[in-house]
Amino acid sequence: MSCGALEDGREIPAVPRGFSFLLEFFLDLRYTKPDKPGRKEAVPLRGLLAKYRELILYVLFGGLTTLVNWGLYWVLAKPLGVPYLWATALSQVAAILFAYVTNRTWVFESKARGAGEIFLEMVRFFGARGVSFLLDLLCMYVGVDLLHIPDTWMKLFANILVIIANYVFSKLFVFRPSRRS
Repeated sequence: MSCGALEDGREIPAVPRGFSFLLEFFLDLRYTKPDKPGRKEAVPLRGLLAKYRELILYVLFGGLTTLVNWGLYWVLAKPLGVPYLWATALSQVAAILFAYVTNRTWVFESKARGAGEIFLEMVRFFGARGVSFLLDLLCMYVGVDLLHIPDTWMKLFANILVIIANYVFSKLFVFRPSRRS
């Protein structure tokens, strides 16, 4: 299922059910961009979506992944009384699985088929997430223990680096087009 066509005739790939109405509404909106000095042109958002579709979906599903992580952690740790380290581990695993499915299906539209190709893609994805986890720990250690930056500020900075690293890993290493295509 497609979400319509761009001005040049290319189709916009499908998005998850329930998002299509909202997407079509925003696609029909227009934004104003400077055409020439002193003159502005109204351009449909459809063009911007096509240009930045992957990045927009990455940010959207990244936010949802964060909600899965935080939401599940809260449910496990608070009402259910699961120890915080177990709650952290379980919520992290659920969030990474959610991220894999959404990144594979909607963000990068993986072309991997068959058990072998999908297994290798999963190994690359989870391996890359392991590397970004180590990057997060390294940033926190260096920032908090060595440079004495407050942990909340360092966590924010580390999360920004991890988000960028995860996107680059996914784009260039995990969901890269196969050599056969």
